[in-house]
Amino acid sequence: MLSYILKRLLLMIPTLFGIMLITFLVTQFVPGGPVEQMVNQLSGKGGVAEASSGSESLYRGQQGLDPEIIAKIRSQYGFDKPAYERFVIMMGNYLRFDFGDSYFHHKSVMELVVDKLPVSISLGIWTFLITYLVSIPLGIKKAIRDGSRFDAWTSTLILIGYAIPGFVLGITLLVLLGGGSFWDLFPLRGLVSDNWDQLPWWSQVTDYLWHMVLPITAMSVGSLAVMTLLTKNSFVEEIRKQYVITARAKGLSENAVMYRHVFRNAMIPLVTGFPAAFVGAFFTGSLLIEQIFSLDGLGLLAYESVLQRDYPVVLGTLYMFSILALIAKLLSDLSYVLIDPRIQFESAS
Repeated sequence: MLSYILKRLLLMIPTLFGIMLITFLVTQFVPGGPVEQMVNQLSGKGGVAEASSGSESLYRGQQGLDPEIIAKIRSQYGFDKPAYERFVIMMGNYLRFDFGDSYFHHKSVMELVVDKLPVSISLGIWTFLITYLVSIPLGIKKAIRDGSRFDAWTSTLILIGYAIPGFVLGITLLVLLGGGSFWDLFPLRGLVSDNWDQLPWWSQVTDYLWHMVLPITAMSVGSLAVMTLLTKNSFVEEIRKQYVITARAKGLSENAVMYRHVFRNAMIPLVTGFPAAFVGAFFTGSLLIEQIFSLDGLGLLAYESVLQRDYPVVLGTLYMFSILALIAKLLSDLSYVLIDPRIQFESAS
């Protein structure tokens, strides 16, 4: 086990390096970088600069500007160095978890991420908890009553929910329940109310939860359908196996068969995805949901950073989330052994 973990940790190094190298190379060919945008602003031209060939004509907005000003702008953003040197310096800083400062927010990348985390954590963790706490019991119930009316109408409902995009459901909920054209039951925007600091603690909790109802509902419906059907199919497959028939023939009760034998085997494909889902719940956001409900989270930050060519934010957050994704994948693999000790990674390799 230790040798397997060590191999996976060592494999993360070239994987992470490859991710960062490819992304860095892509950013070098995307027009409208920070230097071009600054030059355009100084020369009185708005918008993103167009791509052009040749090093001398790279910045079309430089016409009429002193070359020394152009050189200072390039030096300010670090573009006075060759690309390979900038990449080496960047990776050296990233190894110390120094992600630099945003070009446009005038804050460090780490500070920006920390500022946006409360929104993304609120969306992610509640979606994660609701998805697992509802879909697993529902999936087990559907497996036990496979083919019944209950199974049929619940499958119809969750498939309808899955077919509705989250942002469409979010807009519908706002129109129906957010004071649009029908009932004004839930707040339209934000994580908490404007007077949240003046409320007593119990009212703060209630206010926060009340703001979360609509966005969490919009984000959870699609995930519920996937996890519920996965749970049902996993349990149905286990119920049909020979050891279940044998256990029933020995006189074991249905609950004993289901929860002492079937449950552990059927939960393997579900629980092994738990680490990745749990980590992702903290650090991922939904851009459209954040836009609809005016929530300023990591999804909106990533989108704006790409549009603004804010490379420190784009590359810094990619580095952090890539490490978390690789660790989550390792934990998912290790959970196989914790759930089913018969699995031996050493023998497989």
